Amino acid sequence: MSPAILFLLALGLALAGWLAARARAWSFRRADPGVRMAARPTYHAWYVALWIALPMLAFGVVWTILAPNLVNQAVLASPAAAELPAFGFQRDTILSEARNVASGASLAVFNPEAQALVEPFRAAMTRYAWIGIAVSLVLAFLGGAWSFLKLKPDFRARTRVERIVMTILLLASLVAILTTIGIVVSLVFETIRFFGMVNPLDFLFGLHWGPDPMSSPDSPDPTRYGAVPLFWGTIFIGAIIAMIVAIPLGLMSAIYLTQYAAPSMRRWVKPALEILAGVPTVVYGYFAALTIAPSIRDIALFFGASNPSSESALAAGLVMGVMIIPFVSSMADDSIAAVPSAMRDGSLAMGATKSETIRKVLVPAALPGIVAGVMLAVSRAIGETMIVVMAASTAANLSANPLEVMTTVTVQIV
Repeated sequence: MSPAILFLLALGLALAGWLAARARAWSFRRADPGVRMAARPTYHAWYVALWIALPMLAFGVVWTILAPNLVNQAVLASPAAAELPAFGFQRDTILSEARNVASGASLAVFNPEAQALVEPFRAAMTRYAWIGIAVSLVLAFLGGAWSFLKLKPDFRARTRVERIVMTILLLASLVAILTTIGIVVSLVFETIRFFGMVNPLDFLFGLHWGPDPMSSPDSPDPTRYGAVPLFWGTIFIGAIIAMIVAIPLGLMSAIYLTQYAAPSMRRWVKPALEILAGVPTVVYGYFAALTIAPSIRDIALFFGASNPSSESALAAGLVMGVMIIPFVSSMADDSIAAVPSAMRDGSLAMGATKSETIRKVLVPAALPGIVAGVMLAVSRAIGETMIVVMAASTAANLSANPLEVMTTVTVQIV
């Protein structure tokens, strides 16, 4: 059952129910002009429409999850699947190939055993699609009939509609909460599994990171999982080098745009500055790898540095700092602009210069917002991957030399 077809079907039936319920609500007034309605006819219409659409959509979501498994079971129970392997990757590959051809995702099969399963797959898909449509229509009819029969002049449709909408909003918020809980639980279980193979002390305080991709995942070498170089590379690139660039430039640009720039210039410069936040990180990565990193290496050689790398932490940190300037600038700009003008005018009236007013009045008053922008920038820099991969390598290195290769935690994750 196609989700698009289900959605259009639910929309059409809900619209029909909406019109019928609205007409019925108006008929109460026409039958008795003096009757006092507990809710407007529009709420009666929405009550019926929701009871038609929501059961259909809820069943459609459940059926979309269950139908593929039911189709697979039906195909495996057919005589054409008698020669398939009982378990394993080969059987799954044959089933996937036949399913793709039956659904139209592929044009031909390369396995003769998969060809024999194409027609059973088509028949099962068609059968379960019609079953899904039939059950959806039955649910829509039952929900619409039940809600339609409840419509009366004293029926409080508005209260019921608002309650349904509140339930939908609650479920939407629960999706976000459950997703977060699922992520945390998954990470906890994977962490327990990992620390069952690697000593936590070796991981947290080890100075060498070099996992062997060819080793057995059940018996890794614990001496190759020291995470200190990863932690240091993440902090050095994202929280030190990038912040040395982003914080001064972002804060000074915010001060200039709010206190010194003409309104006409601000209208053009502020959007142009924020365009930096919309540039894809892969573009920054190419710029860092092809332009900045070779330039830094040439400059280091000119000043006599010994063996500077063409992939350096300095190149990644500089470009990353430029990328996150808008995060600092935007938050600082809004925070400084939100300071009451009475504080600024009072400082100037007492004889302070504009720069003294900025340093001693505006910036301290806007400090919470500025710090929030800096923290947002730090989190953005620490989570960056593409720039580090392309400009600073994937090799873990414990060094304070910004001209050497380094990597971060996020790079090793991907």
